[in-house]
Amino acid sequence: MTTPTRVYIARLAGVAVFDPNGDQVGRVRDAVARLRPTQRPPEVVGLVAEMPMRRRIFLSINRITSIDADAVVLGSGTLNLRRFEKRPNELLVLQELLDRRVQVDPGGQSGTVVDVAMECSRGGEWSLARVAVREQTGRLTRRGHLHQVDWERVRGLSGIADSRGTANLLAVLEDMRPADLANALQDLPDARRNEVAAALDDERLADVLSELPEHDQVEILAALDRERAADVLEEMDPDDAADLLSELPPPEQDVLLDLMQPDEADPVRQLLKYSPGTAGSVMTSEPVILPPDATVAEALARIREPQLSPAVAAQVFVTRAPLTTPTGRYLGMVHFQRLLREAPADLLGGVVVNDIDPLRPATPLPEITRRMATYDLVAMPVIDRNSRLVGAVTVDDVLDHSLPRDWRDRDAMAAPGPAEATLDGADG
Repeated sequence: MTTPTRVYIARLAGVAVFDPNGDQVGRVRDAVARLRPTQRPPEVVGLVAEMPMRRRIFLSINRITSIDADAVVLGSGTLNLRRFEKRPNELLVLQELLDRRVQVDPGGQSGTVVDVAMECSRGGEWSLARVAVREQTGRLTRRGHLHQVDWERVRGLSGIADSRGTANLLAVLEDMRPADLANALQDLPDARRNEVAAALDDERLADVLSELPEHDQVEILAALDRERAADVLEEMDPDDAADLLSELPPPEQDVLLDLMQPDEADPVRQLLKYSPGTAGSVMTSEPVILPPDATVAEALARIREPQLSPAVAAQVFVTRAPLTTPTGRYLGMVHFQRLLREAPADLLGGVVVNDIDPLRPATPLPEITRRMATYDLVAMPVIDRNSRLVGAVTVDDVLDHSLPRDWRDRDAMAAPGPAEATLDGADG
């Protein structure tokens, strides 16, 4: 594998990083360039890679033996596993330059940065040498021409950027999972983070908010106008929306709930009534619910729906009508593995299991955890005093509320394990 002498950095975003043995150690998220006191282009000193547990580390350019659009390969040596922190004289290329409005000499043609290329000199030094700039045409129906120009010909690449668009940065981030995108947003300055979050569609933003620390959720929601904030809350799972609203003052909660559609707001209002640390406060009010005369085939079709999380889709709860919470009388549950073993035409009423006592809304979290661990369950039903199903607690709910409150906040995360690792060229 050979390394080209020119690499466009946006094309590296998300590319896998491998050690000398071929084992993947992370994915590229950005490049780090060191600013120079002269007009020379910044020197590229390394890449930022994201490792498991959302930890971002620095990979020195001198440790990299191969770079291309398919893989980054590291040579043997010592890898610093400490969390990456940018120094004052450094530049994060994708984070700080994409979508920046600049001017190209001669003539001062205005445009937007869509990518930046680094080039390797004969002496082995990498620097930011070329900038891909798209002209601003002022026309809504026509995209401007794309120009690739030398770094020295572009004005506006340094200093504080004016307000700018988000299209090119979003293009780099679009394939990330919500948790990884949430992690990337935490690296952005607050104003830029809010711009990027606001540019996401309602469903995508709802998924990302659920993966962010509470203080980031609140700040992003506050930066939206109230109608948009209500639309995003409608796209969130009711339990996640309730968790977020619980961080706001009661008057602001009421305003947003009133702006939501009544059928979306009502389950959130109900969840907000339960005491923190109880089954009622952590449950989802929208598990998979079917009547006893539904067939196994109908149940399997229902749990195949792509918007269901794995924990929610792992079982079907069987109740009398009505089938929205609070339901009619709770009859039991059927795990998806049991559904796979039964004939498609069989009725759920004939395969339902009810040998485990349901939770009550006031059941405390430690008791929920103990019972789920005892019976190896990924979800448990929650019923009221009238034996009506009001929701279900899933294992991801339990984990989310059992971990420290700030577990999603990277600044509060302790980096476990050694600060360095050795990359060997051979096994053993």
